[in-house]
Amino acid sequence: MIGLISATAAGAAARDRLAAAWPDRTRVYEGPVTDAVRAAFAECEQLVCFLATGAVVRLVAPLLDDKRTDPGVVCVDEGGRFAVSLVGGHGGGANELADEVAELLGARPVVTTATDAVGLPGLDTLGFPVEGDVAAVSRALLDGEPVALKAELAWPLPALKVSEEGAYTVRVTDRAVEPAEREVVLRPPSLVVGVGASKGAPVEEILGLISSSLEGLSVRSIARLTTVDAKSEEPGIVEAAERLGVPLVTYPAERLACVEVPNPSDAPLAAVGTPSVAEASALAEGGELLVPKRKSAMATCAVVRRPARGRLAVVGLGPGARDLLTPRAKAELRRASVLVGLDQYVDQIRDLLRPGTRVLESGLGAEEERARTAVAQARKGHAVALIGSGDAGVYAMASPALAEASDDIEVVGVPGVTAALAAGAILGAPLGHDHVSISLSDLHTPWEIIERRVRAAAEADIVVTFYNPRSRGRDWQLPKALAILAEHREPTTPVGVVRNASRPDESSRLTTLGALDPATVDMMTVVTVGNTATRNIAGRMVTPRGYRWQEGSE
Repeated sequence: MIGLISATAAGAAARDRLAAAWPDRTRVYEGPVTDAVRAAFAECEQLVCFLATGAVVRLVAPLLDDKRTDPGVVCVDEGGRFAVSLVGGHGGGANELADEVAELLGARPVVTTATDAVGLPGLDTLGFPVEGDVAAVSRALLDGEPVALKAELAWPLPALKVSEEGAYTVRVTDRAVEPAEREVVLRPPSLVVGVGASKGAPVEEILGLISSSLEGLSVRSIARLTTVDAKSEEPGIVEAAERLGVPLVTYPAERLACVEVPNPSDAPLAAVGTPSVAEASALAEGGELLVPKRKSAMATCAVVRRPARGRLAVVGLGPGARDLLTPRAKAELRRASVLVGLDQYVDQIRDLLRPGTRVLESGLGAEEERARTAVAQARKGHAVALIGSGDAGVYAMASPALAEASDDIEVVGVPGVTAALAAGAILGAPLGHDHVSISLSDLHTPWEIIERRVRAAAEADIVVTFYNPRSRGRDWQLPKALAILAEHREPTTPVGVVRNASRPDESSRLTTLGALDPATVDMMTVVTVGNTATRNIAGRMVTPRGYRWQEGSE
């Protein structure tokens, strides 16, 4: 919960905007400011104070205890100009909260955490439990001193400025080791603990068995507890997962019965329909059985190290304008340790990459090779971003990448604004009803198939956006496609032509099917041809949502 505190009418107005936008996330604290801050600090995970920074410093200073547990505090000035991450930038999430508050209020986020200021990821913000001398190792990264990465598990990490050797170390391990001097230990979520239990098994017994079964493995690397569906509501198992702070995942008995295990038993087969619960549920998604079944009086337990899965984010960059690049796309670019893309697209977003990001770029015509490269890097355990323009799934990199990828890597799709949508917004509302995009490039698709699709769209009276309409080596396809549409649409049908949508040299014009000169179109252009209901209204291309066009609307 986020506590909201204000002292003046202006602050209350901004506070109420935040409360209205986040009704389930926020709680307004009324009354004297000192009492309100004290109450919110004790009850909430984060605070937003609409007060002067000096006042907030004096109010929260006596309440501070430990940066790992203190709530994050954001301060918004009286004029609503700045959202300042004041306390708990990383541990309390104040840096991210400042960004969110600023975006909602139209303010500017102010984040002074050293790593964030220079684009380095904070070691305590990587999403893993972290132990050791975070301050010293972070300072070494900031100062450019050599920091060694000792990854016992190939877990995907964002870009870090690390080397093979150094006086400081970042270790990635699920073993229960104590951090050495000048060392930070990251605990990846690599362990799956399978649990079986008799009815009424106490939670203390289950937790004790788990603890003894870990055998030199870190409890902080447990990703989930697993069991059979029949035990999904067993109180001891449910509470054990809650105390460990991990999800409880259950499987049908018939699925677990198909998992090959070293220690099957007749007892669970008779009780729940599978010869193994602990081992089979832990191994259900694959992995290495580190600790075979252990038993206590009323419970069983097994530990599996799940395979380290690399991460491939297929990112759509939009049509070119920076403000049309989505926040999710930016976040994925910052999360990646390896970037793969067309050289000209890499140049568009190079400044958004974290220091140390490895860039694998290539020229035009190497889409399949880029896809193979990105998947291969993910299979090595890296966090990879594969970029393309527009939306990654529209004439871009998603399909060749997913054709190469199997289920041994995590794949995330990040949508982007397509050229058709960007051009449509410039032209007016040409895509207001059913519409289709067709590429006129026959490099990958035979012209016979393209022509059949154009004819189908023409006969169905669907608005058509043509991608890749014309190049120096392909100058006849667009005239042919327009001629097919002309068999079913009047010469006065509106046609929108947009070149370099959203980029500095953007140009657009509205013409008609009969007047369009294909020679004025190139590969940087998209051509949108209206249907029989599309109209030119005040110089804008408009397709109504239905076919009943109101009288006098032209």
